[in-house]
Amino acid sequence: MPLINTQIMSKNRTEQPNIASGKIDSLEKDEIFVFGSNLAGHHMGGAARAANLKFGAEWGVGTGMTGQTYAIPTMQGGVETIKPYVDEFIEFAMRRQDLKFLVTRIGCGIAGFKDEEIAHLFRKAVNINNIYLPKEFYDILVAPYLGVYD
Repeated sequence: MPLINTQIMSKNRTEQPNIASGKIDSLEKDEIFVFGSNLAGHHMGGAARAANLKFGAEWGVGTGMTGQTYAIPTMQGGVETIKPYVDEFIEFAMRRQDLKFLVTRIGCGIAGFKDEEIAHLFRKAVNINNIYLPKEFYDILVAPYLGVYD
């Protein structure tokens, strides 16, 4: 089995590989909670509700950064309608190296998409040091190529 450093840097993330925790209750000052939203910014359920209640996501803001959150709309159509927002997020995160972006399984809850459908939208994020993907996305995008499960 290959050696992978999974030293915990924060309870919300590991380094090498950059994996976000599946349960985030609190954030460190440089951490941003990345969640799936709707365009209207009505954060009524799932991770969106947590983003609103715990981390400062503003009601009525369905895309981008508010508080310690970053909203990616997932409720407006198919996967192809989510991709431009994911690309925009990745570009934003690359400009904000002072922050650590903890991506939830956006679109895989209330929006009803499968991990396999959404993970590929984050392919460009795999090598970006300050983006932490859910383990489910990592397992789809990276693990098979590293022989992690051999």
